[in-house]
Amino acid sequence: MASGHRAQWKGFLKFGEVSCGVALYTAASTSERITFNSINKVTGNRVNRVFIDSETEERVEREDQTKGFEIENGQFIIIDPEEVAATIPESNKTLDVQAFIPSSEVDDIYFDKPYYLTPDKMGAEAFAALRDGMRKSKVAAIARAVLFRRMRTVLIRPQGNGLVATTLNYDYEVRSSRKAFEEMPKLNIEGEMLALAKHIIGTKRGEFDPASFEDRYEAALAELVKAKIEGKALPKRKSVEVSKPSDLLAALRESAGLMKTASHKPKRTAANANAGTGRQRAARGAAEKAASSKAVPQRKAS
Repeated sequence: MASGHRAQWKGFLKFGEVSCGVALYTAASTSERITFNSINKVTGNRVNRVFIDSETEERVEREDQTKGFEIENGQFIIIDPEEVAATIPESNKTLDVQAFIPSSEVDDIYFDKPYYLTPDKMGAEAFAALRDGMRKSKVAAIARAVLFRRMRTVLIRPQGNGLVATTLNYDYEVRSSRKAFEEMPKLNIEGEMLALAKHIIGTKRGEFDPASFEDRYEAALAELVKAKIEGKALPKRKSVEVSKPSDLLAALRESAGLMKTASHKPKRTAANANAGTGRQRAARGAAEKAASSKAVPQRKAS
């Protein structure tokens, strides 16, 4: 992995009787987002978090704090941190492959967090053999390991020169889609309405390009920070036209007549992620440049 990135976990990947040393690196991060500190308006100093007893309103020092589980309203059983620590499964630092399955078999609603899985120098050959074998067989691996204090199920798939390991949510963590849609009325759409919907879908068909998705909130924050640093007027909020309910068939007819075929763009993958120059990146750069020229100290939120 490129220098500057710290492994979140190191251990072994085992499939059959073969094993190799591997490391997990975070594949998606929010660390580049603009963050703020809580400040005392009067002094301009940062404020610290203090824990207060909900009944006595007295300050509780860290050494006097423990864990508790609420059994009734306001009634708790005390659980010591040592007792919690004793429930953590023992770890052999191994991602143990349980099975190989078709890549499309796992519903992505179970996806939790993605990690890049890379080998150490000694295990590169075994790692590459697994990667290429999975790619040619068009399968993914289901593995189990103790990660971050919990026994986790991990979906492993080939990605470029390496593997992507995605932790999966447990079944009890995923809410039932049947219950979510149980109030949805049973409708049978057909005829002109269905044909128009299919036509609109066809004219808007394109490629997934994450660089085209702008984080407007992040860009607005960057503009705000830049304006404050430079002592300029704050940027005006752009008005947004809110959609109004309309006759569905009329709206479909209008959409089908106005829309043009979308131009195809090359597929965007993790291999060239962050290659684009979105407005939020430019705004951030301008803010940092302005801050540097003003010699304003920058501090990361704790």
